[in-house]
This record gives sequence, structure tokens and C-alpha cells, in this order.
Amino acid sequence: MKKISCLLMLVVLVLGVSSIALANAVESGGEQVTIELGHIPEDYRKPLKEVGQIGRLVQVYYDVYNYINEDRQLVSNQNISPEEAGREVVTGDPIEKRFQIYLPPGYRDEDKETKYDVLYLLHGVGGTSYEWPNGATYLGTYVICNLLDHLILNGEIEPVIVVFPEGRSSHDWKDTSFSADKTNILGFYYLDYELRYDLIPYVEANFNTKADISDRSPEGIAKNRKHRAIGGLSMGGMQTLNLIIGGYRSDFGSFAGAPGNPGNGLAGTVKAPGMLDLFAHVASFSPAPTSSDGRTLGESIAASPYKIDLLYLTCGDADGTSLHAYNSAIDGLRETAGDKIGAFYQVTMERRGHDFSVWNNGAYNFLRLSFGRTPADPADIAITLEYSR
Repeated sequence: MKKISCLLMLVVLVLGVSSIALANAVESGGEQVTIELGHIPEDYRKPLKEVGQIGRLVQVYYDVYNYINEDRQLVSNQNISPEEAGREVVTGDPIEKRFQIYLPPGYRDEDKETKYDVLYLLHGVGGTSYEWPNGATYLGTYVICNLLDHLILNGEIEPVIVVFPEGRSSHDWKDTSFSADKTNILGFYYLDYELRYDLIPYVEANFNTKADISDRSPEGIAKNRKHRAIGGLSMGGMQTLNLIIGGYRSDFGSFAGAPGNPGNGLAGTVKAPGMLDLFAHVASFSPAPTSSDGRTLGESIAASPYKIDLLYLTCGDADGTSLHAYNSAIDGLRETAGDKIGAFYQVTMERRGHDFSVWNNGAYNFLRLSFGRTPADPADIAITLEYSR
């Protein structure tokens, strides 16, 4: 097992590392504290036995005022121009949507003094807000929730709230089928408005979060964005790149007025404005083929007044769906973004495909780096984690 220790403020590029790499090293009380970048410990997949050590998953419904309607228009209660949206913007009645939310052990609504960081985890093209929990289970329990319980119990992260949204911001968000000309697919490319104006405000008004989106002062924005993180798998990984960082929206070729990709029928339209004022920690797990390239993403990062503290990308090297998009998103990103990225991790998983062995592992490492007991080291690290059963 090779170990690479990255000292604070030193940019290091590490290629071809087998097994586990030491991804972070800082001085704490005179001692070097490390976060190991590697595979999920097997015990972390299993449920804890003590009730007081176990978080809970709750389903919540809320109103959405920003979404795609049946006429492919953007319904919004905000002052969004058609030029920015890339389509007509109209007013309309809200729709009701849902999300799942993990509340850590000990969370109590009435305890307003105890505040929590929030991670948003986005699902894939055929999934729902249950994809992350249902995607990997252990004897009827959710591995992602077991993982969170273990990380909190062992003091590797502070107790954290995790939100699992419905990723289709459209009137037909319940439709999980894939047909590129349908509005439920178009809705994936407009989740950013729902996040900004509906979901995040709801979460932060109704749960005890450290971040407060209602505080739009420069000091408030700078503080609050460090208490939010977002990651997504497959189509959700595209969303974190294209919508959070700032890449291109897509629509079916005939509606976009451009040739659609032969593989999926989708064509790029307008560039999303990005949401880096809300998120300092961003992750993409096996990003979908419509993800923008690294230079496009880097230009958006460079143009933003806000720096990404942590950018984490991962993919399996046997992933026939996403490996090209993953490599394309990395290519030229750092060179174009410059010092507007702090820590930039590129984690390739040996002999892994388009599945939860990559995605849960990504969530495990991303959580510890973003909300761990020690801060992410501002380094570039490109590694390959060797195959592990």
C-alpha cells in the first residue's frame, strides 16, 4: 500500500496510486492528522445496534414554484429572463414534490441551538429520491444511512443532514422513464432554479441548519456556502457539474434547434449561471454523457467570485457509460479554473462500472473531506483505487 501525504498549501499530482492514499495532512495540536482516501470499511455498510446511534430517514413534501411545464416553458416566480433560461418564462401554480432527508442521531426539531451542515445527494436518470437509499442495502437497511451513522459515531464527521431530492424539476417529475423528447428529461437540466428558490429555502427554514439562505450579505454568503455540499451520481453528477459549476443545459435536438447527440438525442442549449454562491463543496460521481467539458467548467469557475473549496470527481475505469465524460470533465479544468479551486480530487476506481460500489465510495470520501474533523488540503490528487471486493 502506497501512501501520499499532501502538506498544506502544496499542490501535488499523484498518478497510479494503488490501494489507499493519504489525502489530507494538517497540523492539529502539534500532531499530524490525516484523512485516508480509500474504500468504505466493510463494517460501515452494516447497521449499528444502538437505537441512539442511528439516524432516521424522513419523507417531506413541499411546494415548487420553479419547474418545466407541459409546454416546455420554465414556470417561475422569480425575475428570470428568457435569455438566461434559454426558453420562455411564465408564471403558474406551484406543484408539490417530495424529498427524503436523513436526520442524524440526536436531531431534535425543538433544539434550535444545535445546527447542522447539509449535503444534497442527487440521483440518476432512472432514479428517484429513493435511489441513494435503495441502491445498496444490507439486510434490509440502507447502506448510505449506515455509512453516515458510522462516520458520525466514530467522530470522522460532524453530525450532518443529508437531503435526497427528486432531480426532475418538471410537472411530470414522477415519470422515471427515459425518452429524450419528454419534459421529465428536460427537467433534469433546470433543477438549479428549484434548488435555489424552493428546496434549499424550505430545508433551511424548516430544519436546524448552519446555513441560512435568507442572509444575502457578503459575509453571510461566504459563511453559509461552506456549510453546504452537493454531489450526484450519473445524471445527478451531470447536474453538479453543469448546473452548480456552470455548464450547458440540454434539450431534445429538434426542440434545441441543433443536431442531437446520436447516443441520446440531446443537444446543448444555454449555459447555466451556476450556484457557487451557495456551495463550496461539489462532487460528481460517474457524470452522465451530457456533462460539459473541463474547459467550459473551468471558465465558469474562473469567472465566479466564489472559490470551490473542494471538487471531487470519481468514476470506475470499466464504466462504459461515464468514463469518457469523466475524463472530459477533468481535462483542462484545473488549468482553466486556476486558483479558484482549492482541493481537486480525481479518483478512478479499478474494475468498477456504473454502480453503487463507486457512488457510495464517493460519498464516503467526499463527506470526510468536506465535513470532516480536519479541512480538505488544497491539493490536486489523481489516484486509482485498486479493485477491492
